[in-house]
Amino acid sequence: NDADELAMVQARVAKKDPAAIFFLGQQYFLGKRGLQQDARKAVELYTEAAKLGSVDALPHLGYAYLRGEGVKRDDVQAMKFFQKGAIQGDAESRHKLGYKKGLMGEHDRAVKHLLISAKMGHEESLNTIKKMCMAKLATKEHYGQALKGYQD
Repeated sequence: NDADELAMVQARVAKKDPAAIFFLGQQYFLGKRGLQQDARKAVELYTEAAKLGSVDALPHLGYAYLRGEGVKRDDVQAMKFFQKGAIQGDAESRHKLGYKKGLMGEHDRAVKHLLISAKMGHEESLNTIKKMCMAKLATKEHYGQALKGYQD
């Protein structure tokens, strides 16, 4: 049941387990397991988990800052978290960097980020490169590389 599961998670949180802290943050963000939805508390937990080494927490922090959920909206801070996540191998963070670079008109940089995340199995990155190819912002070769990498 939710109470028993939450008690086990709380015990791991008390021992500074970054995965448990991140998990608890998700529960607060979504209002699950009998917890009241609380984006501010979720961001606090994501921040603690990230400091303890949770790569999974980084894109969640990026999106919180990007959308102003639980924190003041801050695009610069959001991009810092996506950058940290990308450096540590998180495909979603890498995708978001590519997407934002594309919006900024930096299409070459966008394609580089999106190629990496597509090769990591990020389907949305593959589809974004396809759309960029159709709009002549990326080449057929880029799409071919992304498709091959995604399938491997």
